[in-house]
Formats: sequence, C-alpha cells, structure tokens
Amino acid sequence: MVSVASKLESTKLTRLTIVAGGSYSEREAWITTELQKLCAAAEYQKYGVLLEGLPTGSMSLQASSHIKLERIAPGCFCCIGQIAMRVTLNRLLRQGLSHLFIAMNDAEHLPALNTSLSSPTYARILQRKNEIIL
Repeated sequence: MVSVASKLESTKLTRLTIVAGGSYSEREAWITTELQKLCAAAEYQKYGVLLEGLPTGSMSLQASSHIKLERIAPGCFCCIGQIAMRVTLNRLLRQGLSHLFIAMNDAEHLPALNTSLSSPTYARILQRKNEIIL
C-alpha cells in the first residue's frame, strides 16, 4: 500500500496562496481575479482552489480543464473541518498544480492552518507565496 506522503512527494512544487476572512463571495471574487491574471500570463497550467464555506449567490469560479475547484462545507480547517480539508487538499495536490489557492472563513485560524501545512508532507511540495486577509 502506498502512503499519502509518497504519492504527494512525486508531485511537483506547487505555489500556495491563502485567502482568509471577508465573506465567501469576497474570497471567491479575489481568487477569480487572480486566476484571470495567471491564466492570461501563462500557457496551459493547472490551478487548484479549495474554498471553505458554501456560496450564497452566483459563483464566479467554475471548474474547467485548467482549474480544479473544490468546495467544502464550512467548518474550521484546524478543528472540525480538518479531515475534509486534508482529504480534499491531498486530492488536489495529486493533480500536479502550478498554483493552489486555499480560502478559509476565519483569519484567526490561519496560524493553525499554517502549522498543518508546515508538516513534512506538505512542506516538501508547497511553496508559500502569500497570505491575503480580507
């Protein structure tokens, strides 16, 4: 049986941007704008988006052949939502993404998320780009 860590190790380095705070629609709109810039500037690459929460209106982000999009139910990534976040994150990282956006509801939980993402499993494959607080 192959472990999650060994499956992820074969994945290339993925740039990471974390977006926290604000409303769901603000986080989704910010990521949509950044993805439009990235897609316009680069040839075909894969991007991933992991959104915590449920949309309240129209959804500006749509999955496509180059955007892998996952929405998970609200629940703090470091508390009740940790298993859902890890499973979904691991699934996204196996896609060979060039850039990953993680959007979380509450910026107060950012240190706990950063601790999780600093584990050896993720530290080897994630290149921290920036954190955006809305």
